[in-house]
Amino acid sequence: MDLVQQIANELAVAASSVQAAIALLDEGATVPFIARYRKEQTGGLSDDHLRVLSDRLVYLRALDERKQSIIEQIKSQGLLTDDLLNQLNRTNTKTELEDLYLPYKPKRRTKGQKAIEAGLEPLAKKLFADQQLNPAIEAKPFVNAELGYGQVDEVLKGAQAILIERLSERAAIIAECRRMTKQRGLLVAKVAKGKEEEGRKFSDYFEYQEAIGKIPSHRALAIFRANREGILKISIQLNVPKSSPNPGEDIIARHLKFQDRDRAGDAWMSQVIDQTWRLKIRPHLETEFLGELRERSEAEAIDVFAFNLKDLLLAAPAGARRVMGLDPGLRTGVKLVVVDETGQLLGHAVIFPHVPKREWTQAKETLVALIKKYSVSLICVGNGTGGRETDQLIAEVELENPELDVEHVMVSESGASVYSASALAADEFPNLDVSYRGAVSIARRVQDPLAELVKIDPKSIGVGQYQHDVNQNQLAARLDAVVEDCVNAVGVDVNTASVALLTHVSGLNKTLAQNLVDLRNEQGAFRNRKQLMHIPRFGQRTFELAAGFLRIRGGNQPLDSSAVHPESYQLVDRIAESCGSSLKQLIGNSNVLKKLNAQEFVNANSGLPTVLDVINELDKPGRDPRPSFVTATFSAGITDIKNLKSGLRLEGVVTNVTHFGAFVDIGVHQDGLVHISQLADHFVKDPRDVVKTGDVVQVRVESVDIERRRIALSMKSNAGDAVKH
Repeated sequence: MDLVQQIANELAVAASSVQAAIALLDEGATVPFIARYRKEQTGGLSDDHLRVLSDRLVYLRALDERKQSIIEQIKSQGLLTDDLLNQLNRTNTKTELEDLYLPYKPKRRTKGQKAIEAGLEPLAKKLFADQQLNPAIEAKPFVNAELGYGQVDEVLKGAQAILIERLSERAAIIAECRRMTKQRGLLVAKVAKGKEEEGRKFSDYFEYQEAIGKIPSHRALAIFRANREGILKISIQLNVPKSSPNPGEDIIARHLKFQDRDRAGDAWMSQVIDQTWRLKIRPHLETEFLGELRERSEAEAIDVFAFNLKDLLLAAPAGARRVMGLDPGLRTGVKLVVVDETGQLLGHAVIFPHVPKREWTQAKETLVALIKKYSVSLICVGNGTGGRETDQLIAEVELENPELDVEHVMVSESGASVYSASALAADEFPNLDVSYRGAVSIARRVQDPLAELVKIDPKSIGVGQYQHDVNQNQLAARLDAVVEDCVNAVGVDVNTASVALLTHVSGLNKTLAQNLVDLRNEQGAFRNRKQLMHIPRFGQRTFELAAGFLRIRGGNQPLDSSAVHPESYQLVDRIAESCGSSLKQLIGNSNVLKKLNAQEFVNANSGLPTVLDVINELDKPGRDPRPSFVTATFSAGITDIKNLKSGLRLEGVVTNVTHFGAFVDIGVHQDGLVHISQLADHFVKDPRDVVKTGDVVQVRVESVDIERRRIALSMKSNAGDAVKH
């Protein structure tokens, strides 16, 4: 099947859309640019469609390259027939392709090859063709000690080796055995002898089995990790009664049209079939299915990581507010900083309210003084060690000083220490002690989560599971794509954005981002998008890909602060002219814009999708797709897992959403799990249909396992006797 048509079928979209998208990708266009500004060509393919398309394009092109290489290798052996060529060309997966190539693949010298070299192939063919023959009698003429076959038994084993290798390379047999194993296969795990105590955390899997097609990714990855650490031994077993015939051997016998009828050669032939399955095909399929299960589980884990990262990056920003950020600590004190509306550092200090110094009163006095001095309106506390205790300190300050009119929120500090020790932090704050840089990150991530979190390796942000167990290249590529999509969905203010943020803008890289910031520092704020062309190495193609995502607020061209691409400015002029309005009068004028007939403005340069997008953007220029900022309030007195009891109702923040439920921070230094069955009063197929990372939710404590530090929560409403705390 044609590559374009295959992708079109998989995505259920028009082949012309796929063809156009491939052409744009090959020209170097980015996914955000194509999704936003080339809808006419692609038929409106979304960024999700385009990401899948791009991945499949890479896979299928690699498959085609491998296919051509295999065809050339078989041709060089003089074994390429028209039928084989057709079979190779029809394959759509690497597995099918490698199955067909297996008989022709160069191998190390095997037992079968050794037997062929010793002249045993005629015997193997003879006994294979006629089970009436007595193998022992037929083998005697082939006994040859000099060739390594000095006994009849050795000759017969050599002949079997030839047949076993050939049968195990038959694509049709492998394919049917694969289908059968997929239907009946079980992943079986058993604890390794003597590893019970060392592997206690994996005790759920000490005697475990589950269908390979149904095992969830989190369980599979846990089992693979335990196997890698030597705690568990794993295998693929068939789900059949012990007394039943082996289905793998049955498949091989059926392909050979063989039945044991007590003929002289039937026992020998049965051994061939048994060993073909047991020594060749079963181990081959076990390796294959374990590999596929790992790949599937890793892909699902990467999906979960990507979804959570997207939700976190697109979390509600507190906006331009004076913020105090506190990085809690006990012995070393609580580091605090104050940043202005643009995230610039105003001041910093350290307080020691906790053990061992217990300077609680002095800490409150310092906080009040700094809040007043810098007119702080929002305080954010990192949720690490000492976080809940520090949160109580802030609550007391608010209660005792209502005139301050300040609110506070606890924030995930995951990755703050990574940022504080980074070269980027050193460049931003060369004279600030590393211990305060984490507090800056905490404060800024409340003002604008996206702008701050892009400075940190996504794997350090704490929204994934088993992140070190998955393919690191695939994980990095997927997370980079998520960051790119989020940054471009929101847009970037050219005059305030950091190099780290600008690097993810469509068409830009680190060098261009640095060049932009250097020019901004040298000449001052950009006044319009045309000035972007003055940036070194910022050519026309880069301008085309980047301009629509780079916003200039308060400049001399109102459209430059919107998502309207400069290539559509003439379209806006036509719309304004038709309305008899100036540009300033048109922008945000919903009454006028909603009455427009978009079809009237369609021409060769602007299709209907572009016209509709432009009208929508003019109605709400530069709108932020992120939600409004809300905060969660943790319950006073609930600071440790030991404070929890069944029935307590608490408020918390969703920190991680998986296929099996959601983890919620309720302020006790250990996230609780709301299992998928407890997310709602109705059936939930996908937890993301109910919650996302960053949501503030009401939960009820179901059970607490202090020893294993496991907290079971529920979001169901059917608990009339729940205790409100």
